[in-house]
Amino acid sequence: MRFILAFIFFADMAFSQSAKPGGQRPNIIYIMSDDHDNDAISAYNKRFISTPNIDRLAKEGMRFNRAFVGNSICAPARATLLTGQHSHKNGVKDNFTRFDSSKITIAPLLRKEGYSTAMIGKWHLQSYPAGFDYWRILPGMGQYFDTRMITMGGDTIIEKGYSTDVITDDALQWLNNIDRHQPFVLFLHHKAPHRNFVPALKYLEQYHTKIFPEPPTLYNDTAGHGSAWRIQTMSILSVMRLCGDLKVDPQYLADIPELKPDADDIATYNAIMKRMPENQRQRFKEIYAERGQLIQQLRPKGKELLKYKYQWYMQDYLACVASIDESIGKVLDYLDQHQLAKNTVVIYTSDQGFYLGENGWFDKRFAYDVSMRTPLIVRWPGHIQPGSVSNTLVQNIDFAPTILDIARAKVPEWMQGVSLLPLLTGKQKTLPRKYLYYHYYEFGKDHTVIPHLAIRGEKYKLIYFYTVNEWELYDLEKDPAEQHNLIQSPQQQAIIKQLKTELKKLRDLYDDHEPAGELN
Repeated sequence: MRFILAFIFFADMAFSQSAKPGGQRPNIIYIMSDDHDNDAISAYNKRFISTPNIDRLAKEGMRFNRAFVGNSICAPARATLLTGQHSHKNGVKDNFTRFDSSKITIAPLLRKEGYSTAMIGKWHLQSYPAGFDYWRILPGMGQYFDTRMITMGGDTIIEKGYSTDVITDDALQWLNNIDRHQPFVLFLHHKAPHRNFVPALKYLEQYHTKIFPEPPTLYNDTAGHGSAWRIQTMSILSVMRLCGDLKVDPQYLADIPELKPDADDIATYNAIMKRMPENQRQRFKEIYAERGQLIQQLRPKGKELLKYKYQWYMQDYLACVASIDESIGKVLDYLDQHQLAKNTVVIYTSDQGFYLGENGWFDKRFAYDVSMRTPLIVRWPGHIQPGSVSNTLVQNIDFAPTILDIARAKVPEWMQGVSLLPLLTGKQKTLPRKYLYYHYYEFGKDHTVIPHLAIRGEKYKLIYFYTVNEWELYDLEKDPAEQHNLIQSPQQQAIIKQLKTELKKLRDLYDDHEPAGELN
């Protein structure tokens, strides 16, 4: 009798683990940070930071060198993850549009296949998540310390601690509580390293004395470029605030007219300081006072001021990244300790790239590679060759189809991306798609980046700032920093004509009707 009961138990367990033939379906952990640029990951670039845990994913899985987004801004990237669609189809073109949670997303599609599903961390879509078994989200951007969290019951609570640690602990707690007989999908979304950049103290201590290499274009004069470059408000020198963004003690700026913080800056600084743990606050103040004393003593201007701003920006930003790497280490350790690593796919990415001083800028939004590109690293033991690298053009519209394909779920025809599973498993080295489509919409709210369309291929990128009727062409092989617009070059007119044709084809393929009319 005991043998029969045991047989029934294990047979039932095996059936619950896989409603489809082919054995147990893999668990999936999708980790997305906010504004994490490729260059701030040592698996991509070793000049700035060591990220051993993210690097471990790359060593044990596949690193994509040319992963891009279709609209480089927070909320649209998150809606694209859920739907596998470009912004004009999923309805979220900017950071101020509410996502319609009645839409079918990957969450109910995965639940239909028997997956336990959770969304924990930054949501930033104005609505509440739908279709998940469990969710706990930051309201809006959230806070770095003692952040509020909205629970499934609609209550807003305050979770003590540093946000990256809090989100990670919440995610691991969910894993502790679920039925392990079911496969699971966990979407773990961090706030960091989003502006305002507030690191954990242990990493601020580590990074605030470091000096980082300057990008070759940090001091470039952008006045000779088109309208988009001239009117953008992404400048570290003129836009990034010493008090509100870079945490310079405001009392040292009060008697310097050109640097004197306004009431909003001081309120932001004080609010951030107030949220910090009392036993750490004094040390934070001392570090921020060191910066203020330096400004008070030297009173730098122009390039000299930019030099200091850039270094403080990088110190704070990279210190935030260090906590992300620590978090990933905790997740990987958890999988090892609970014998889950072998059958769990771990995906690491960001919602887009981020300017780390190139062109003297911070932020994202543009179709230029710095902001359009995003890190993408995937580990799946036994299925992905360790240490493999893909240089194929992929895009965030592909993430949802890939997750569904890994889960052996049907990919809906309305999704506009393609599954990357054949690339991950080595069955294919390339995709039939030759060009990526980009459309940025938001203007006037933040950073005044002109709306534009773009098409990116292996060698060339064509950008159309349609509200001012200006085109840009870049040879990405000869000019990877995208500094020299070739749109007027007589030698490039044939490729310009070809790319305009390809852009029209993509606009039709993806059923995008804005801007209306021909692209001439």
